[in-house]
Amino acid sequence: MSEALAIDARRLTKRFGGRAVVDHVSIQVRRGEICGFLGPNGSGKTTTIRMLCGLLDPDEGEGTCLGHDIRRQSRAIKLRVGYMTQRFGLYEDLTLTENLDFVARAYGMAQRGAQVRGALERLGLWERRDQLAGSLSGGWKQRLALAACMLHQPDLLLLDEPTAGVDPKARRDFWQQIHALAADGLTVLLSTHYMDEAERCHRLAYISYGRLLATGTAEEVIAQARLSTWELRSTDLAAAAALLQQDPRWRVVPFGASVHVSAEAGADLPGWLARQPGAGRWHVHPIATGLEDVFISLTEHAQDNFS
Repeated sequence: MSEALAIDARRLTKRFGGRAVVDHVSIQVRRGEICGFLGPNGSGKTTTIRMLCGLLDPDEGEGTCLGHDIRRQSRAIKLRVGYMTQRFGLYEDLTLTENLDFVARAYGMAQRGAQVRGALERLGLWERRDQLAGSLSGGWKQRLALAACMLHQPDLLLLDEPTAGVDPKARRDFWQQIHALAADGLTVLLSTHYMDEAERCHRLAYISYGRLLATGTAEEVIAQARLSTWELRSTDLAAAAALLQQDPRWRVVPFGASVHVSAEAGADLPGWLARQPGAGRWHVHPIATGLEDVFISLTEHAQDNFS
C-alpha cells in the first residue's frame, strides 16, 4: 500500500442475485486529488463507493481506504470519511443547527456548539441556522449535507452525484468549495453525470455495466479512446443523422443546430458522405474529441451485465 494513495482497491466484486453489479474493479485515488467517478445509471458507482467506505462487504477483491483494510477495518474508515449520498439524508423537520448537532453527537465530538457554528459559517449557512431543513431549496440542502459530511473533519469525501437536481449557480459554488478543500489536502471521490464537472476533476475513472473501462486525466482518457470526431451541419439535420445511424461505425450525438459524429481513428466521414445520395447538402469538419464522445463510445462497446 502506497502512502501516496488514499484509496487503493483491487478487483472489487459485488454480486446481487447472482449478477455482478461490480465486476473486478480496481481503483486508485491519490491523496489530495479530486477523482471523478463516471458512468451511466446502474453502472455500479454507488455500490463501489459503499464498498470503499465499509458499508458493503465485497464478495471478492481487497483494498485499503486511508490506510485501513476495507474488509477488516470498516469502523476506522467510517470515522475518517465523509459520505454524501444521492438523496438528502438529514432530518427535514429539524433546523440546520439541530441536524448538525445530531451529527456531532453521533461522532462524540467535543465542544459541539462551536463545531456546529464553524461548519454553518464555513458553508454560508449561519443566517439560515434556525430554518427547517425541509424548507431549503436543492442547492441549500446540498450545502447542509456537505457541512454534515465535513463536520468531523474527514480525510476523504465520497460524494455520490452531489449536484443532481441543483441549479447551475449552486453547482458552481459547490465546485469552488470542493477545490478549496482539495487545496487544503482533502481527497475527494465524486460520482457525476455532468461532463463539465468531469473536466474539473484531476483524474477520472469510468465504469459501465460494472466494469472499469478507462482511467486517467481527461486528456489521457480522450487519447486512449483513439476516436476521430466531426461536426456536421445540414439543411435537413434529422435526415443526415438518420443516414449516419444506418452505418454502425458512426456514433451520432445531437448538439443544437449540428450533430457530432465519432468513429475509430482512421475513419473517413467526409469521404463516406461524398458517396451518399444528396452529397453537398451538408457541411462537415473535424473537431476535437470531447469526454462525452468518449463515454458514449465506451458505453456502447460495454457488455450489458443484465444479459
